[in-house]
Amino acid sequence: MKPPQSLSQNLIQKGRGAAIVLLIIALPLLLGAWTITTSRGINPRYVDRIQDGKTKKSEILTLFGDPQETKRTPEGLVFVYKTFRTKDKPVSWKDKDNESKTSTSVDSPYSLEQNLKRKPKEGPVQEVSSALTIFFGSDGETVQSHEYKEY
Repeated sequence: MKPPQSLSQNLIQKGRGAAIVLLIIALPLLLGAWTITTSRGINPRYVDRIQDGKTKKSEILTLFGDPQETKRTPEGLVFVYKTFRTKDKPVSWKDKDNESKTSTSVDSPYSLEQNLKRKPKEGPVQEVSSALTIFFGSDGETVQSHEYKEY
């Protein structure tokens, strides 16, 4: 026969069950929020919230995070946000022809020299898809003006 459990053991087991249920419910919500904050692009609704002369630097950092570029000018601080889209580089017939000539399997001083002179392969080309530039006033805390462009 099994000995009776104490009151504290019963509470611990119920607490574990409640924690597991809470985790199961909260996990999709947390993952969903994570995908929203890591999505690509500058949200135009957030850009519409910026009011020149009123919006503070802390609000900008909350909405858009840390800028990719920060510039200090005599007029004040400038934040630059850019988003990129990846575009595959088209391969021309010349590139394919040169690749087949330089890729030899024979180890000779001539082919080794050609392989060493070969250019490294380039990755995909990235184009700017949108850019947001925010100019802060001389106090460095209030937005003086902003520019938003989609390409």
